[in-house]
Amino acid sequence: AWKWQVLSLFLLCSWGWVSGQIHYSVVEESELGTVVGNVARDLGLKVEELPGRRLRLSSEESLRYFAVRLDSGVLVVSQRLDRERLCGAAASCVLSVQVVAENPLQLFRLEVEILDLNDNSPSFPTAHRILRIAESATVAARFPLESAQDPDVGTNAVSSYQLSPNSHFSLDVKQQPDGKLFPELVLERALDREEQPEVQLVLTALDGGSPTRSGTAQITVQVLDVNDNAPAFDRTTYKVMVPENTPVGAVLLRVNASDPDEGPNGETQYSFGVHTSDSVRRLFALDPHSGEVRVSGALDFEESRFYEIYVRAHDGGVPELEGNCVLQVQVEDANDNPPEVLLTSLLNPVPEDTPPETVVGLFNVRDRDSGANGDVILEISPDVPFAIRSLQNHFSLVTQKSLDRESTSQYAVELIAQDGGSPALTTTLTLLLNISDVNDNPPRFSQPSYDAFLQENNPPGSLLCTVSASDPDDGDNSRLVYSIASGQVQDAPISSFVHINPDNGNLYAQSTFDFELLQVLPVSVVVRDSGSPPLYANVTVYIFVLDQNDHPPTILYPASDSDVLAPQKVPLSAPPGYLVAKVTAVDADAGYNAWLSYRLLPESTDPSLFHVSLYTGEVRTARAFQDSDMAVQQLVVRVTDNGDPPLSATATITLALEETALEESFKPQDFLAGAKEKPDLTFYLIIALAAVSTVALATVTILAARCLRRRGRAAVSPYCCCWLSESPSRDFCKHSSPKLQLSSDGTLKYMEVTLRPTDSPSQCYSTCFAPGSERSDFTFLRPCPTPATLPRESGVFLPAAGTLRDRGQQAQPNTDWRFSQTQRPGTSGSQNGEEAGAWPSNQFDTEMLQAMILASANEAADGNSTLGGGNGTMGLSARYGPQFTLQHVPDYRQNVYIPGSNATLTNAAGKRDAKNAAPAGGNKKKSGKKEKK
Repeated sequence: AWKWQVLSLFLLCSWGWVSGQIHYSVVEESELGTVVGNVARDLGLKVEELPGRRLRLSSEESLRYFAVRLDSGVLVVSQRLDRERLCGAAASCVLSVQVVAENPLQLFRLEVEILDLNDNSPSFPTAHRILRIAESATVAARFPLESAQDPDVGTNAVSSYQLSPNSHFSLDVKQQPDGKLFPELVLERALDREEQPEVQLVLTALDGGSPTRSGTAQITVQVLDVNDNAPAFDRTTYKVMVPENTPVGAVLLRVNASDPDEGPNGETQYSFGVHTSDSVRRLFALDPHSGEVRVSGALDFEESRFYEIYVRAHDGGVPELEGNCVLQVQVEDANDNPPEVLLTSLLNPVPEDTPPETVVGLFNVRDRDSGANGDVILEISPDVPFAIRSLQNHFSLVTQKSLDRESTSQYAVELIAQDGGSPALTTTLTLLLNISDVNDNPPRFSQPSYDAFLQENNPPGSLLCTVSASDPDDGDNSRLVYSIASGQVQDAPISSFVHINPDNGNLYAQSTFDFELLQVLPVSVVVRDSGSPPLYANVTVYIFVLDQNDHPPTILYPASDSDVLAPQKVPLSAPPGYLVAKVTAVDADAGYNAWLSYRLLPESTDPSLFHVSLYTGEVRTARAFQDSDMAVQQLVVRVTDNGDPPLSATATITLALEETALEESFKPQDFLAGAKEKPDLTFYLIIALAAVSTVALATVTILAARCLRRRGRAAVSPYCCCWLSESPSRDFCKHSSPKLQLSSDGTLKYMEVTLRPTDSPSQCYSTCFAPGSERSDFTFLRPCPTPATLPRESGVFLPAAGTLRDRGQQAQPNTDWRFSQTQRPGTSGSQNGEEAGAWPSNQFDTEMLQAMILASANEAADGNSTLGGGNGTMGLSARYGPQFTLQHVPDYRQNVYIPGSNATLTNAAGKRDAKNAAPAGGNKKKSGKKEKK
């Protein structure tokens, strides 16, 4: 017998697989671990991939009774199966099993049928029943008997009845449309109470199992006296339709039976028939006197749609007679069950780089109502990047568009299920979906650039500034690491200057900075996050080194490291305010730290005799000299900067008071106004001018000849004088411009004659006058363009009163002459500090430096400077150039004057041309003498 059952099991499994729906069957009461079927094989899955795909059962009912073995992929019994408890008297007992596999996510539905085992014997509700039958009962009269109950189904249920042998009754079994068997006693021979008042019968119920099981009931038939009319119902079958939401106590209908007898034999009472089940007795109530059938329990269409109520009517006769009818109750569906949303699987959290149409959840929807009441519509809450894809009652939740955790890190997705009833019932399931982070945002600095200010001479490790960046990502994707981009500054790696804390962005100085060597240090800071792959951003930090007063003033003149200079001669007749010397100093610092002031110290021989200009360093006489004054005066001048604390240096000047000093110095006033006193100087000057003109004409002639020879060449020298072919020679002298240069003590030191025809390079000739000498040195300089600016020396170039062609007129001294920033003598310039040459240490070196300055100015205007400075810079340090201007400092350069003249120099346009200058009446006589000579 067991072999046949096992064979049937395999046949059923094979039938389910072949039909396209995986169907297994298992016998109830099977031992734990009994194999139901090979799920992996039937689903087309490989055994070795089962752990990776996490094959498992999803529904609660499946997990209660079955389990999946991942090592073999078989479905086994995990709990005792009792078909009668699971399915009751249902003809078929099928359990739905849901299997879920991940990677990719899949859902499979299986059916496991629980096969009945003949483990229950038939039994009668009443083991001993007394049946009273009137002796007047006619032959063939039928008397219903109680049916036996067998929890088993199918062939294992009650299949036949047997009646013990007797002489009056036979057994007739009727089969209802639902397959139930109802036994009835059939009177075969009339009863005779006097012959046999009681008949003992044994009713046996047999099932169809193997082996067959049976149950018996004892029946005692008591023969009664004649009551020959039994109650009769109006109809043998009543039908009624009732909604499932009918309230308790509602009357379904009233049955009615009549008995023509009189007296107690005609009094009818109602009761449930013997075939009425216990469930019917719980749901319905029958009034024994009125025959009203009422609802006594909650009806549920989903539990049972149809009920049969057997009603018995009996009279009060002795023996009592009865009649029977059937009440058929059809339960109508009402929309009393809301939809159910059953979540099968959910991917949570969802990565923010999940592409659209990716499945993140699986779920089912069901409604136990029928018809339109069971039709479910599923909707999703608006304004979420998710959508629903459906296949019958199976749904999947998919991404609809790209996700961004930085804008929304969590979504509350509401799944709204609504049935088609009226009114409709709704169920809402809320899913909280978290969005996991992906490194998709680079770091971002709080500023486009950073400025840091640092005093020079700082200690290493000083905090410069803090750079700050942010990353909207999460976790390691937002953990930032700062670093410095590689590079070199002044042939040294930038890491030797600064260091950055990789965690907080603090930028520290690695070494001590020197403003004189480095003023601005651009540092490129790189920040990266800790994502994979990391993202980067960079920003530039400009470190400005601030100057400190760490350099004392440096005396340029008089030089302190040279031999002792000879005393400077000063005439005893010098008036008050006479310029006797000028102290020149520079400071390697910048700003206020380089703002110098000059003071005469009490250590001087006679401090009351001289005074020093506070900001220019000019030493002038405070009063006229007296015979009592010492012939040799020693002046001690202290130069102090404006730093905090201030630094200073001292210079010593030795002056010799002599009667003849004024005549031997060849002062500019002698050259300009003293022709009678010094005729030799004027004579030399005229000879020099004539020589210059002669040499200029010869040079122009030679250059013109060379230009004519080179006319056929492709490239023309920038110094070629081809302008002669287009300009008459008589125009040549119109543009010549003699210039004078004065030294710091007012003596004529340098004279330059520039022949500058229109649109051509100029020819420069100079005459140098050495202080303290009675002769002049004539110097020939190569052709060069006219300097764009005046040389930046202690002396100045002064335009002559007229051109060589017109000596008869002298221009009126300008009244608004001022030096521009680039023309101011002294320490300003634009040459790099390291390129500056040594300052002069004696009077001869001073003259050499002035000649170099003139050549530098000429080369600067020519664009071919070889001294290292920019245009018009004279090769001086950039630190003392025009970028540093003290607006409030008195401009001592405005005090430059020509001894013997009251003119104030001007740089105004139009006044430098001798032709446009108004004649000065006071100088006509002197000019005439010059022209005559």
